[in-house]
Amino acid sequence: MEGQELPCVLIDCIGGKHGVYEDHAEFLKERFCLITMKEYLENKSFLGKKIRAIYMWYHKPVINEELLQSLPNLKIVASSGAGVDHLDLNLLSSYGVKVSNTPLTVSTDTADLGMALMLASSRRLVEGHQMAISPDTEYFPANWLGAEVSGATLGIVGMGIIGYKVAERAKAFEMKILYHNRKQRNKEEERAVGATYCEKIDDLLQQADFVMLAVKLTPQTHKLIGKRELQLMKPTAILINISRGLVVDQDALVEALQNKVIKAAALDVTYPEPLPRDHPLLKLKDVLITPHIGSATVKTRHLMKENMTESIQAGLAGLPIPNEVLL
Repeated sequence: MEGQELPCVLIDCIGGKHGVYEDHAEFLKERFCLITMKEYLENKSFLGKKIRAIYMWYHKPVINEELLQSLPNLKIVASSGAGVDHLDLNLLSSYGVKVSNTPLTVSTDTADLGMALMLASSRRLVEGHQMAISPDTEYFPANWLGAEVSGATLGIVGMGIIGYKVAERAKAFEMKILYHNRKQRNKEEERAVGATYCEKIDDLLQQADFVMLAVKLTPQTHKLIGKRELQLMKPTAILINISRGLVVDQDALVEALQNKVIKAAALDVTYPEPLPRDHPLLKLKDVLITPHIGSATVKTRHLMKENMTESIQAGLAGLPIPNEVLL
């Protein structure tokens, strides 16, 4: 309403490497009084009492206890993306702060990228592109082959929203779909995509031609795929990770690739991001790495902005929060 003071929302910055996009900032400024971390740090005593929400983009600003102690009227943290492993949910809850994320918004694009990584790695698209444009290429070798996707067995580890959308896409490729999850999907959902539940992850790893990771990062999934799990996989198998880098023991993955324990890996996530420029994963030809772009489309990023805005507005109005993250 005209004349009504807009609620103050803390952001990291506008523009730059990790800041709120400039066009998003214009949208947000119509609804909130945006305070950057720089502005807040320059006037903590005054602005700290006014800030009622944090708009967390690209995991920024970093939230710790010192920050929470200085924001007595903070009600909600709206975090972009599906993962919340960058947040201490127990700490936030102890301060009475609610948390939201945007899992439904990012699921379609992330599933699309999972399929893209599977196709690109199996058909060796990056290597093929490099061969096709190389000034040294005189002919295309007839024995330069990839692996078929249609009809192959896909093992999905983590059958949540994203994992299920991957299964929907894989069905169109007539793939045999196995999945491992904390809880089994109901029979109707399984039939819809032709998926078979593996109670034990070992059973999935031993059968799959492609293993796609779509789990949340939790203490239980930290380094879920290590040396033992990689050794269970077929020597022709490809590992695809669209979840979080720490779900995979990267040292074990390097060793497995170097020793031909598995055929290849396609990773949208690593730890850290980006990897050090001398990291051995960057030197292996059987590895395809993308810069954590699961949700990186124009439409999805706009939807994330809108979802986060709705969550903040609901949280400040005392209404049910869309996509609230519960302990």
